[in-house]
Amino acid sequence: MIVRNTLHRPIRTVITVIAVAVEVTLVIIVVGLTSGLLFESAKRTEGIGADIMVQPPSASIFMAFSGAPMPITIGGKLQELEYVQAVAPVLVQFNSVNGLDLVYGIQQDTFRAVSGGFVLHEGHELQDANDILVDDVYARAKKVKLGQMLHILEHDFHVAGIVEHGKGARLFVLMSTLQEMSGAHEKASVFFIKCDRTDHTPAAMDAVRQLLPRYEVRALKDYLSLMTSSNLPGLGAFINVMIGIAVAIGFLVIFLSMYTTIIERTREIGVLKSLGASKGYIVKIILSETALLCLAGVGGGIGLSLLMRWSFLRLFPSLTILITWKWMVLAGLIALVGGMLGATYPAWLASRKDPVEALAYE
Repeated sequence: MIVRNTLHRPIRTVITVIAVAVEVTLVIIVVGLTSGLLFESAKRTEGIGADIMVQPPSASIFMAFSGAPMPITIGGKLQELEYVQAVAPVLVQFNSVNGLDLVYGIQQDTFRAVSGGFVLHEGHELQDANDILVDDVYARAKKVKLGQMLHILEHDFHVAGIVEHGKGARLFVLMSTLQEMSGAHEKASVFFIKCDRTDHTPAAMDAVRQLLPRYEVRALKDYLSLMTSSNLPGLGAFINVMIGIAVAIGFLVIFLSMYTTIIERTREIGVLKSLGASKGYIVKIILSETALLCLAGVGGGIGLSLLMRWSFLRLFPSLTILITWKWMVLAGLIALVGGMLGATYPAWLASRKDPVEALAYE
């Protein structure tokens, strides 16, 4: 009977299932996109190959928000510490033109000493002040070719080389050029430190903290665990708001669908009650029908999420959308709970109907 009830009004059933699917998709894609961007950024930073990252006091782990307040001369003092093999200062700028990307201003010798150098696909490393290196993911996503001019940060750069991705940023220029452009003369945003041996990292971090007691000193191996939405002001709240909107969509659609169903089936409910159906039985039927619609919507939402992820990655290859089983289950539970709450009042209303009045309803 429950299945036949849902199929009795196919258009309404399809619309309700689609609404629940959209709710599930909204949760999965929003969380997957934010989590994916953070995870991908952390993996690229780890890919630099450093053991320690030094940032200015109270700096965010998200380097795009840290500015460039550190004198570059700090690098020389860090180089003198015990267990330190190489130090690479990096100036970080945020580019919001045609996407959201970090630009690293580097000293090629020090960056090579820490990271092991770039793997070139085409071209050569930085030579001129206006040269820029782009990684292969950026080049593929933006259709950038070797030798073309690239306009970023209000400046025209010559694409000197295309390199393997995974070395922190997607765009690299000479530090001196970026310092001049940003007015950060002799300044750096972060220092990457490579130790002579990995097991010397804790001792080297203690030495850095003694030298720079108020600075942020982090081990790169722990960096990935820090890149979560709770560590970025506002991002956690944004995700919660989007989930709240998704729940509201599911709640209202299920409420309207079930309420309309109860009005249309008043005579049917009267027949059931006249045959001895209890209030609990009526509520069970309404909630079971709601659960069936929600489960169908959850399945459709998961499928739609995977389709949207595939479409986004085809259109924007540099994006990372991290869809996990955890959030697929959570999104399904959120939709199911929201739907059941939306059906609660219509179910209660149906159980309260007087059988005589219901049978006389036109």
